Amino acid sequence: MNDKLRRDGRRIVDRAIGAVLPDEAVRRALEGREFSGRVVLVAAGKAAWQMARTAAECVRVSGGVVVTKYGHGKGDIPGLVCYEAGHPVPDENSFRATEAAIDAVTGLTAEDTVLFLLSGGGSALFERPLLPPEELQDITGQLLASGADIVEMNTIRKRLSAVKGGRFAQLCRPAHVVSIVLSDILGDPLDMIASGPACADRSTCAEAKAVAEKYGLRLSPLARELLARETPKQADNVESVITGSVRELCAAAAEECRALGYEPLMLTDRLCCQAREAGSFLASMVRTHAGQGRRLAFLAGGETVVRLTGSGKGGRTQELALAAAEGIEGLDALVLSVGSDGTDGPTDAAGGMVDGDTAGELRRQGLRIYDVLQDNDAYHALEKAEGLIITGPTGTNVNDVAVALVNG
Repeated sequence: MNDKLRRDGRRIVDRAIGAVLPDEAVRRALEGREFSGRVVLVAAGKAAWQMARTAAECVRVSGGVVVTKYGHGKGDIPGLVCYEAGHPVPDENSFRATEAAIDAVTGLTAEDTVLFLLSGGGSALFERPLLPPEELQDITGQLLASGADIVEMNTIRKRLSAVKGGRFAQLCRPAHVVSIVLSDILGDPLDMIASGPACADRSTCAEAKAVAEKYGLRLSPLARELLARETPKQADNVESVITGSVRELCAAAAEECRALGYEPLMLTDRLCCQAREAGSFLASMVRTHAGQGRRLAFLAGGETVVRLTGSGKGGRTQELALAAAEGIEGLDALVLSVGSDGTDGPTDAAGGMVDGDTAGELRRQGLRIYDVLQDNDAYHALEKAEGLIITGPTGTNVNDVAVALVNG
């Protein structure tokens, strides 16, 4: 185990996540704004609690609702009702919190404002389904297991919802909506972040049908009818501001790499492929450049996907890291991958890191990395190799960053 490389990796993770916490971003977005009438705050997503707390310090709100993932709330916020709910599959608390939010914005006037704070994870956390909840949960599970990317998933989900795809903005009428968005989707498409509750939808019924066919989704007649029902194409009562993205996450990671003596090279901030493929690619980059006497750092930001083939425990960032282990075996190198929200899949880990000793250590413990990946059980393998990255919920959510370090 290379303790120096692992310490460097952890410093890079801490610096990157620290740079994209939403507090200052929300303050910047609200700076100089004046509101007439009542201000009702609605916050949804993995970063909702942090965003709402900051906004409540900046603006006098007359009430509102906050819904975030289990374990991501950090106590009460005066004047607001806080919920924790299911992610990545919506649950009864998701539905209950969303009903409370709809009640909070009902009956407002044109003089009033809905301050809508949105972050990744909102697709599951902010939901009023247009079909039986059990079917929505089943379709969500099918999408998660299929390997569909986030845009494909949200193209389906917004059509099955009474609040997604611009429909929440309609429910807020005649009030004005100021939407402050922390982006977790590559390219920052407003209509896709958390499935765009307050944004005119650019996707089409034909695209939704194509996604359903591509992944062979099992759909009821009602679900198929909803996919053929068009979403709102205007949201003229909304002003949207994007406050953060994966670019900032990657830039901060690169700065810390440079401070630690590595030459950083940004490969992409739009990584979108299978997690295993991304890990294998980064390992190939390491093997190509190892032994040249240069300390290098290769960075890739974005969001990979996992195709479920087993029943183990893990997530995309852990799977990416583990998939790099055999490729860097024996080298003075490290590959890490981490989710900025601090929770990768249904685990307590933000991600994982592997070095040149990891593959050999796992073999000594009787584990074949290929078998582990087939069972999607990266968590337990990384735990055995002391490769889990644990940050706890961070209060932000702007995709993932992966870093490959070559120590000469």
